[in-house]
Amino acid sequence: MSISGIKIILVEPAGPLNIGSIARVMKNFALHQLVLVNPQCDYLGEEATKMAVHAQDVLESAVSVATLPQALQGCKRAIATTARTRDLNSPLQSPREVLPWLLEASAQPAALIFGREDRGLSNEELNYAQKFMRIPTDAGYASLNLASAVAISCYELGQFAKNHRLETNTDDNELASLEVVEAYYKQLESLLLSIEYLYPHTASSRMEKFRQLYNRAQLQTQEVAMLRGILRQMQWALTQPGKS
Repeated sequence: MSISGIKIILVEPAGPLNIGSIARVMKNFALHQLVLVNPQCDYLGEEATKMAVHAQDVLESAVSVATLPQALQGCKRAIATTARTRDLNSPLQSPREVLPWLLEASAQPAALIFGREDRGLSNEELNYAQKFMRIPTDAGYASLNLASAVAISCYELGQFAKNHRLETNTDDNELASLEVVEAYYKQLESLLLSIEYLYPHTASSRMEKFRQLYNRAQLQTQEVAMLRGILRQMQWALTQPGKS
């Protein structure tokens, strides 16, 4: 696949001017999949369409969903953007370092996630990504406008796609989509709670560690199916007399 296989996801965007500008810069670099998670403004209104100029088709085809998992449906890889240093157990990389990872043929459909204008992405939302990106800025004023951050990212994606031959997928074992892996996490958490390896008040923080571990592994679809089969067998065994 090409650059067109990448979704630009905006979580709770509040500025119609920003959304219009983002639609325009996406079209500049042949990106057309815009997904808005719980938008806080009229993204099809006059302000947004005026800023979009000749990219009104990108606005009109934008998909609005209620949650980030819905936005990520079908995606195999996701990068989340953050301006803050956090305990992510994974390095914060620059656009030039990390964005080519989304362009590999076996990775697509893929997603690049941007947070709210005022506070970015929450720690819970960051959990849905496998890698993390920060745009290097001067320490004197590190905060970037949302539309500017998307523009820089689209430019880097466009340059890499133009100057490099994208890999072809010769592996029959494709990467698992993010919703398939998410279903595994829910099944795993349920089992670990039932055997009291996890407790309700600590389950969220402990499951973050499992997410980080599996994100590094980049699970294939057949591997997730195998892992879920193991969990089902364990659940069955726990119900058998003399097994629990």
